[in-house]
Amino acid sequence: MCILTGAGWVLADSNDQHSGDDLDRRIAEAEERQRSAYQSHTAAEGRAETRGWAVGIEFVGSVIVGALIGLLLDKWLETAPWLMIVFIGLGFAAGLRRAITTSNQFDTDFTNDKQ
Repeated sequence: MCILTGAGWVLADSNDQHSGDDLDRRIAEAEERQRSAYQSHTAAEGRAETRGWAVGIEFVGSVIVGALIGLLLDKWLETAPWLMIVFIGLGFAAGLRRAITTSNQFDTDFTNDKQ
């Protein structure tokens, strides 16, 4: 049997018809599966995004703090721009170390959550 729809002709099997109650039950089950999968996926994404932003902000903050310390020491000791360059490098190293530590902690937490 063929049925004309807005998208064109659709082949329908007249032997494969379910009662309305069965269809409602199957739709409700599918919606529940979709809802629970979406909620768990969204929560995990939210935690990962939050940690990602935290790592980025800490990294940039470390570089900025290093630059400010170097700038102040350069003005005080009149060694411009050498201490600022050194402290920017130290801020970069501190930010990188913190990012790696946080990422490793996130990996550990993620592995523990899966088990």
